[in-house]
Amino acid sequence: MTEILFYHLTESKLEEALPGLLDRCIERGWRVVVQTATEERRDLIDSHLWTYRDDSFLAHGTDAADFADDQPILLTAGDGNDNGATVRFLVDGAQPPPVGGYERVVFMFDGYDQAQLEDARAQWKALKGDGHALTYWQQNQDGRWVKKA
Repeated sequence: MTEILFYHLTESKLEEALPGLLDRCIERGWRVVVQTATEERRDLIDSHLWTYRDDSFLAHGTDAADFADDQPILLTAGDGNDNGATVRFLVDGAQPPPVGGYERVVFMFDGYDQAQLEDARAQWKALKGDGHALTYWQQNQDGRWVKKA
C-alpha cells in the first residue's frame, strides 16, 4: 500500500524545505515527480532548484522540456508521471492523481495559508476514508521534521 505523508510547513517556506527532502529521495535512488498547482509555480521551483545552494544543485527537469522521462526529479503542473517516479510530492494545494501507483506520496502545505490548510485537511479525510495509512509531520522551531501522533 502507498505510504502517505503530510508535511506541515510552519517554520520555513516550501523553497527552503523541499530541496532537502528531494535530496534525500535521490540519495535513496528514488525517482520523484513534484506536482505544483500552476505552471508558473512549477517554473519558479525549477529555477530555484538550480540555484538554491552555491555548491550544488538538484538534477531535475520539467514536463515542458525535452527528455522528461530521463529526469530523476520531474516538475509538473499536471497529473502525469513521465519519469516513472515512485515518489510523488504535491505542493501548493495541487490535486493528486490516483495514489495507488506510488510507493510514497507526500503532501507539503504552508501552515500560514488557510486554503492550503483546508485542502490538506480534506485530502487527509478522503485518504483516511479510503483506508490509507497516513503520517503527519510538522516542523519544530529549528525547522526539523517531527512526526506527530
